[in-house]
Amino acid sequence: MPVTLAFDVYGTLINTHGVVEALHTHVGDKAEAFSQTWRDKQLEYAFRRGLMQHYENFAVCTKDALNYTCEFHRAPLTEAQKHLLLAEYRVLPPFEDVREGLALLSGGGNRLFAFSNGSTEAVTTLLSSAGILDAFLGVVSVDDLKSFKPNPAVYCHFLRVSGASAGDAWLVSSNPFDVIGAVSAGMKAAWLKRSPEALFDPWDVEPTITISSLIELEERIARYLSRGT
Repeated sequence: MPVTLAFDVYGTLINTHGVVEALHTHVGDKAEAFSQTWRDKQLEYAFRRGLMQHYENFAVCTKDALNYTCEFHRAPLTEAQKHLLLAEYRVLPPFEDVREGLALLSGGGNRLFAFSNGSTEAVTTLLSSAGILDAFLGVVSVDDLKSFKPNPAVYCHFLRVSGASAGDAWLVSSNPFDVIGAVSAGMKAAWLKRSPEALFDPWDVEPTITISSLIELEERIARYLSRGT
C-alpha cells in the first residue's frame, strides 16, 4: 500500500561531512573535527533561533556556525575561503544507498517529498546537484513557517502541503530529534541509523522502525503495514 514519505535532507539523504575533502585544503588535519563542530553548531543555532522566535534561514545558521567553528578551532579563514566552503555546502554528495533506495520506493508507487530545515531554493539546488531531485513530488521547507524542526507546527505544515494524514505519513530521518518530533506530531517515523555507534535519545518516544540503509525501507514499511508492528 503506497504511503507518503517525508525525507529529511541534510544528514539523511545528503552527507553533510562531504565537505571534509574541501576542508582539508583549508584546515589540514583539523578537517574532520572542524566538520563535526560546524554541523553541531549549525543545528544548535537552528534550535536556538526556533525557540527564541528570532528566525533566520538555515543558510544563515550555517554561515554563523562556520564563523564560530573557525574561532573554536583557531582556523583564521579569509572571507574568500569561507565563501568557498559555503558554496561547497550547496553541492554536497548523497550517501551511497540513496539513489537505489529512492528508486525502489518510487517504483512502489509511494509519494516522496523532501522535507527540510533548508530553504526551498537551497534544497532544490542540493538535490539537483546530487542527481536525485526527480525522485520527489516536491520540496517542503520549514522556511514557509519561519521556524525549524522539531517545532510541531512544521510537521503539520508538511501534512497540509502534501495532502497526507498523520497516520499515513512517514518521516525518514537519521536525526533522532527529527524522528521524535515527527512521532510526537502523530506521524510514523523511520530512523535511519547509518552507524552502529549512533545513539537514539533516551526519551519515552521511539521510532516506528529502525533501518540501516534506505534500500531496506520499502520492505520494512510493507512488513510494518502488513503486521501492524
